Amino acid sequence: MQLRDVLEGRQIAIYFCTVAFAAAIALLVPGTTVLEAAVNPALALMLYATFLQVPMAELRRAFGRFRFLAALLVANFVVVPLLVAVLLQFLPAEPMIRLGVLLVLLAPCIDYVVTFSHLGRADARLLLAATPALLIAQMLLLPGYLGAFLGADAARLVQAGPFVHAFAWLILAPLLLAALTQLWAAKSAAGSRVTAMLGLLPVPATALVLFVVIAAVVPQLGPAIGAALRVVPVYLAFAVAAPPLGWLVARLFRLEAAAGRSIAFSAGTRNSLVVLPLALAVPGAIPVLPAVIVTQTLVELLSELVYVRAIARFGRNAAATA
Repeated sequence: MQLRDVLEGRQIAIYFCTVAFAAAIALLVPGTTVLEAAVNPALALMLYATFLQVPMAELRRAFGRFRFLAALLVANFVVVPLLVAVLLQFLPAEPMIRLGVLLVLLAPCIDYVVTFSHLGRADARLLLAATPALLIAQMLLLPGYLGAFLGADAARLVQAGPFVHAFAWLILAPLLLAALTQLWAAKSAAGSRVTAMLGLLPVPATALVLFVVIAAVVPQLGPAIGAALRVVPVYLAFAVAAPPLGWLVARLFRLEAAAGRSIAFSAGTRNSLVVLPLALAVPGAIPVLPAVIVTQTLVELLSELVYVRAIARFGRNAAATA
């Protein structure tokens, strides 16, 4: 078995071990908060590795599947915001807590959701090919959603600078570099070998991001434990409701079962790692904002263990009777 297959087959265990190890390091070793400066570079590496796995043919396939892309966008940017609007009523009025929940629940995941969707018998390749569009859409729409949900507090807490910076360095730069790498691989044997080696990066790069984020944030969570606990019920409710809503959208768009499962996974899996730099740029964010966002990551990783079994059953009866 190749190393890449081993990494992909065991990545759930790798991610959980990484989180546990990072939390232990953060609690036992002083000064891990300095790793906060490494969050953005680690994210850029992770997104470069993710985009590198999207061949141009697959990208054309995703955009050629208009119904799939439309269902993906409707689920994540129409249905999920409506669900979040309902859940927002159960949150305390504290703007910082609400901002953290909105940042993470309004941003669909573009990295390890591909892995979990594959384990849950979804069309992971189609979802992977759609990740650039999904990431660009959320960065363009998120400021407007925050303004709609937070009102005057949005202008006070959220500034355009971090979004522009994130869009340039966490989206455009890795996407362009991945495209150039693929072009090099297509024209050079050396480039092809290097690209094959870089194919090992997605799981280690995601684990690195998890380690850096947890190690940097956990020491700052003490004063924010109360805020973290208050958002757990909302995150659990979202985890239960979002995948069935995504599946319903897929059925309305008449997608086949595997593509429908991809929509369900995307609706239920959020982009907490990528929005964290946006949160850290908010004045007075620490410790509440990172605590609220990292809490969602922990709830979500546990939820994914249920998703890979439950969502795999979506559409099974229909397929059996077809």
